Amino acid sequence: MRLTASTAIVGIVGTPIMQVKSPTVMNAWFDQQGRDAALVPIDLAPEAIAAFLPVLRGWRNLRGMIVTVPYKQVLAPLCDRLTRRAERLGTVNVIRRDPDGTLVGEILDGAGFITAAAAHGFDPRGRRAAVIGAGGVASAIADALCEAGLTELALQDVDAAKQARLAETLRTAFPRVAVREGIVDLADLDLLVNGTPVGMNGDPSLPLAAALLVGLPAGCLVADVVTAPLETPFLRQAQASGCRVQTGIEMTEAQMLQLAGWMGVGEAPA
Repeated sequence: MRLTASTAIVGIVGTPIMQVKSPTVMNAWFDQQGRDAALVPIDLAPEAIAAFLPVLRGWRNLRGMIVTVPYKQVLAPLCDRLTRRAERLGTVNVIRRDPDGTLVGEILDGAGFITAAAAHGFDPRGRRAAVIGAGGVASAIADALCEAGLTELALQDVDAAKQARLAETLRTAFPRVAVREGIVDLADLDLLVNGTPVGMNGDPSLPLAAALLVGLPAGCLVADVVTAPLETPFLRQAQASGCRVQTGIEMTEAQMLQLAGWMGVGEAPA
């Protein structure tokens, strides 16, 4: 990657930021495509959030910003405009800067997850799934699964109020999907997703009790959004139960084209 005076800049903002894989993946993709663009990581302190968005509006060679933990829900209301999906969920994972400085937020985590799961042969139509978490990425995945034809969805988050809000949002948007709160039985699941940071950067914790994970049916697809380490304790437990697994980096790679297209530094997928 060689920066020039005309290089289109995109960023990824969060804290901590050292564990994210997007800069490596997307900059390699820019090189392969021969694009004069670069993705830079931004470790933003929480107290700097209020001053951050005005800087983006005036940053004229900036095309957009990928948003990661913990700012997906924090930055959503600060955007000038949100897509219908981002507004429904109150979360963004990408912000596009239009030529006039307008900041438009979208959430593409769900689309990336569906693409990655399809590579494992998973089709949500008529299936049962459980999603751990009710934050930005978990909300996007749950929403995308419901939109893609899921029959039943169980949600669980340590924040009961957040869990309840997401469940009600999904019931309203997708009345044909049976959405319930709490994960108490895994025996009939086709898909289990960890949409939380639990297990990141050497954390030995599991997002669900080990005794519950033992009940996973063999053949169930178990997915984690954590990208570092590649194999989390959660995924190791799933493999021990005979399940197929999907890593966080698979979802990251699956949505690179979608993110680049949204920010105008790549062709949007058909």
